[in-house]
Amino acid sequence: MATLKSLCILDLLLFTLLLGTDGYFHHMHRECRFSSRDLQDLEFIDRYIFNKLEYLRYNSTLNKFIGYTEHGVKNAARFNRDGEAESQHTNLDGYCRPNAKLRFDAILDYPVEPTIEIMSATHGSHKHTSQLVCSAYDFYPRGIKMTWLRDGMEVTSDVTTTEELADGNWYYQIHSHLEYTPKSGEKISCKVEHASLPKGKEVKWDPTMSEVKRNKVIIGASGLVLGLIITIAGVVYYKKKSTGRILVPSN
Repeated sequence: MATLKSLCILDLLLFTLLLGTDGYFHHMHRECRFSSRDLQDLEFIDRYIFNKLEYLRYNSTLNKFIGYTEHGVKNAARFNRDGEAESQHTNLDGYCRPNAKLRFDAILDYPVEPTIEIMSATHGSHKHTSQLVCSAYDFYPRGIKMTWLRDGMEVTSDVTTTEELADGNWYYQIHSHLEYTPKSGEKISCKVEHASLPKGKEVKWDPTMSEVKRNKVIIGASGLVLGLIITIAGVVYYKKKSTGRILVPSN
């Protein structure tokens, strides 16, 4: 989303014509295409389509109508002759350019603050006994910096950070790993800098909170196992009772 591809559709006009019992679908597809912020390659396309078949198109780069069927060729020649192409060309600056700017301001330039959390990994490496992971989720746009701090000092070694990973829904995530050997009384935090955080945001690692979360998981898992055992016992008891019964046919 931060970098537009070759096509940005700003508007879609649909006109439907139903005749008798059979359905016919006619629509005009209006496109504004550009691939860069400066809009140097801005192009306006107006497509005329009937039942999935495009029969006529206006192209601002060529500044003329183009026909793709016999009916389209005839109308393209008429529109070009009557000056309709010049009228359509005004949409490049009158429609596409201002709307492209609105999309940048309202969507592409609007940063979304990440959700940040620190978790304890299962183990460290042969050098250190512990590992922490600082994760930033659901942020936009790309361009984020993560810094580990120990007692207010930046950590420059034993830190591994992933690339910004696209979620597939316009948002991104990133993860930074810190391997360390715990020291009594030290304070560890993860600082995140992003367009949505003018002053940055620092999240402190709280081992006690991690312990509480871990206990919740353990309690939840224990309850699940207990419920499963009770269910199995009930099924076994029911089968035993059913096996001991003698069915007597009724007259």
